[in-house]
Amino acid sequence: MKKSKGFIFDLDGVIVDTAKYHFLAWKKIANELGIDFTLEHNELLKGVSRVRSLDIILGLGNVEASEEEKNKWLIQKNEDYLSYLVDMDESEILPGVIEVLNFLKKNNQLIALGSASKNARPILEKTGTLNYFDAIVDGNDVVNAKPDPEVFLHAARLLNVANEDSIVFEDSVAGIQAANTANMISIGIGEETTLHEAQHLFKDFTHIDSDFLESLINR
Repeated sequence: MKKSKGFIFDLDGVIVDTAKYHFLAWKKIANELGIDFTLEHNELLKGVSRVRSLDIILGLGNVEASEEEKNKWLIQKNEDYLSYLVDMDESEILPGVIEVLNFLKKNNQLIALGSASKNARPILEKTGTLNYFDAIVDGNDVVNAKPDPEVFLHAARLLNVANEDSIVFEDSVAGIQAANTANMISIGIGEETTLHEAQHLFKDFTHIDSDFLESLINR
């Protein structure tokens, strides 16, 4: 019997679409500062830490700010974001995700979350997906943001699997780069124009079939 592989999932944009809520919360702050913040700008924040995201937005408007002001805006952004999550439920899970998670569980594979989000656990609880995960590594557990591979390396250690036996599902360039740096299999969920560095690429989880998953398990 082959040993279990470690399947590591990002959260935002992979399991659930919370990107829209991040966008609304950041846009509210940007508007208050007189900064035009668009969906295209929001792409720059994918897989990036909250602190770095704020710096990017301030840079868009050439806004100088003290650490005290930045901290105030970071707290405000998180409070606004959390207010959008209050009514979140399983309907927020992206298409095909549950089928993939069920297949991996049925085949005795190990599953971890590797996310920059500091709200990962409540999101998993609200969407009823928490029990799928053998390990959870989120923004509370790591120091370095992607493309640093720390979050994925930590997840692999918790699963007790080697890096080369780890498979990462990601929707951000930074996340794909982190997986590749860690010598893990990188699977991009999204568009080829953005995620061309991924070893495998799918538009969404509905395009991932059991044959492909079996090939990962048996490699």
